[in-house]
Amino acid sequence: RTFFKLGLTATAVGLFKPAKASEILQESYLRKAFEPVVISTWKHGLAANEAAWEVISNGGNALDAVENGVKVTEADLTNRSVGSGGMPDRDGHVTLDACIMNYDSKCGAVGCLEGIKHPISVARNVMLVGDGAREFALDYGFEKAKTPIKEVKKEWKAWKKENKEVFKKPEINHENHDTIGMLAMDQAGKISGACTTSGWAYKMHGRIGDSPIIGAGLFIDGDVGGACATGLGEAIIRIAGSHTVVELMRQGYSPQDACKAAVERIIEKHDDLEGLQCGFIAIDKYGNYGGFSVYNGFNFALRTAKLTELVDTDYNRDWNGNLR
Repeated sequence: RTFFKLGLTATAVGLFKPAKASEILQESYLRKAFEPVVISTWKHGLAANEAAWEVISNGGNALDAVENGVKVTEADLTNRSVGSGGMPDRDGHVTLDACIMNYDSKCGAVGCLEGIKHPISVARNVMLVGDGAREFALDYGFEKAKTPIKEVKKEWKAWKKENKEVFKKPEINHENHDTIGMLAMDQAGKISGACTTSGWAYKMHGRIGDSPIIGAGLFIDGDVGGACATGLGEAIIRIAGSHTVVELMRQGYSPQDACKAAVERIIEKHDDLEGLQCGFIAIDKYGNYGGFSVYNGFNFALRTAKLTELVDTDYNRDWNGNLR
């Protein structure tokens, strides 16, 4: 049932001031040959990138790098959208989703996994969900985790009391749909990616977004490049978002322009964009990278031999509705 070997252990680093996308991305576009690079979504990607970079700089492969990297975020109990510290669904269960994919199109995923510390490691198997995924993880000795943690359970109880008349859908904002998606190119020029999340805070029990779905939350094609997504999963699933980005790069789009075109397709598919934030990051087979989002505020962490930066991506509109 397994086709991936387990990865390494992880480390972390501090935080950095965001850089302007134009300054960072222009250097990317000018590259003619690949060099190792790691990118991942959001500020928490900075620490994750360092763990991934340690693998790559020591000659390791991109697949182990992305697993090792996102495990840092999964283990961060202060993170409320990824791993064991994540917010529960409306019934009080912290359910974890993850997927992973390499340059050779080998992939795996887990969905609605409870009580396991590192869903990304369990995802290095065929797709498993729910109780079956947990049983598999326990049978093969994956580390357990007690969820929800104390602080999160207290918040959930307060929320449940306030909404006991009806479990209303929570407001979509940057605090309850963050994911960590990571893409890496190793010294051999091979690309792999990983995506992991605890999902939408107070979601309906059993709800799964784009994060564990190959082609939506993550897609890699070794002949082209890779992409991953963050934001409202239902919107990303509707356009097979990450696959769309990769296919656009196959047609000759730069990573930046491919992410922009995918965002524009999401916008075209929705009549109501209020609060609907989605973003993509991508890397092509030469190591060029880019990102784009519906609204401002999305950023990605970048790690190369020369750079450690948090890059604010370009976007379609600001939160006041003003077009870019």
